[in-house]
Parts: sequence; C-alpha cells; structure tokens
Amino acid sequence: MNSFLVLLLASSLLLMSCGLKHRVAVVRRVPAPEQQEGKREVAKKERPEISVPETKVGKIEKRETKVVQYGIASWYGNDFHGKQTSSGEVYDMYQLTCAHNSLPLGTMVMVTNLENERSLELKVNDRGPFVKERIIDLSYAGARILGIWEKGTAFVKIEAVGPLIEEVQRFTVQVGSFTDETKAQKVAEGLKKDFDDVHVTVVETTTQKYHRVRVGRFETKEPALIVAERLARMGLKVLVTNR
Repeated sequence: MNSFLVLLLASSLLLMSCGLKHRVAVVRRVPAPEQQEGKREVAKKERPEISVPETKVGKIEKRETKVVQYGIASWYGNDFHGKQTSSGEVYDMYQLTCAHNSLPLGTMVMVTNLENERSLELKVNDRGPFVKERIIDLSYAGARILGIWEKGTAFVKIEAVGPLIEEVQRFTVQVGSFTDETKAQKVAEGLKKDFDDVHVTVVETTTQKYHRVRVGRFETKEPALIVAERLARMGLKVLVTNR
C-alpha cells in the first residue's frame, strides 16, 4: 500500500513538472553584446529593400543663366491693373509678369521663394520696384503661386535665363515648381491617385535645377481648365501653361 502511494505521488510530481514546462513559451539565452550586434547586421542584410516609386522625369530642358540676384521681392496688383507698363504692354495682374529695374524688358526670369523653395518663370515687362532694398515686383498671380501674396514680401533668388523657349500648342496644368526634387516627387506621387499623366519636367540652368510638377497634356486649353479647376478645389495654386 505504501509502495502504491509513493508511486502515485511520484507520477503526480512528474505530471506537474511537464505542465510547468508546457507553460514556458520560449527560453532564450541572451547573447553577448558583440554577438547581438552581429545578428543585427545579418538581419539588416536580409531585410528587403523598400523603394518608393518615382514619377517619371521627362527630357531635361537646358537654359543658359544670364544673371543671378538675391534680395527682397514684393508684388503689385489692383492699383496698376489695366495701366500701361514700361514695355508698352497693358499690366494684367493675373498674368505671370514682373517689374525689374535693370534687366532688359522681355527677359524671362526664374524666381525662387527661398522661404518655401517654390519657383516660377515670369516675364519682365515693367520697371520697378521703387522701394529701397527691393529687387523685383511680381504680378498678383506670380505672388499667389510663390506664396508671397499674404505676407507681402519674401527673400528670393532671381535667375535671368534665355532664350525664351518656343511656345507649342499643347497645354498642361502646373501644380508647383521646386528647387528640391524630393519635394516635387512627393507632390507628384500624392496626385497620382486622383489624376492621370502626372509628370515632373526639369529646367536646368547654369546654377540650378527646377522641378515642375504637371498634370496632363492637352491639345486645347478647355480640358486643361477643367483639370485646373479640380486641382484648385483641392486648395492647390495651379497654372495652365503651354510652355
């Protein structure tokens, strides 16, 4: 009888021991620091590369830099709208023009707002500004697109480029132009889910590359305006252009 009790007690202890072992999920020996570092290196090598697809960039347009200036830009609007400019053209605050005191009239300039890296090509068709320490006056439209309109002024880079590229009868909608390629690619990728033919074109001057985010290629202006209206409703400052 005593032998039976001893055997029963031993069996119970063995079963309890097995039960405890099954409750332990994993027993891990912590390796030495140098071994841990080695394992991390292996894991890093085995980890698959994650790449973000880039928007296809078209042919790079080369432009020669004539003049580079840095300074304060301002803008002018209603008070001069409809009046004659120094070039003889009528000032239209909704066109992409600007006033400069020394560049030849008709010069095309790339203006970059150095506070947000947005850039824009404008035509010099007027003289000004006539306020000390300011180097360029932008049209109302130009100031809106560059993010200068509300603040009134901004520190900019001016790059006079030439010659004026030939206009072609094909329209597109420009959402932004950036000196930072990564920023341009990010904007383009964000638009791809809602729009077809989102592309980035590049203008390269002697000193800078400008990355233009554009949507669509249209034979006439009307379909471009429809796309521009959709983009504008999303809160974006857009430009319909055939350049």
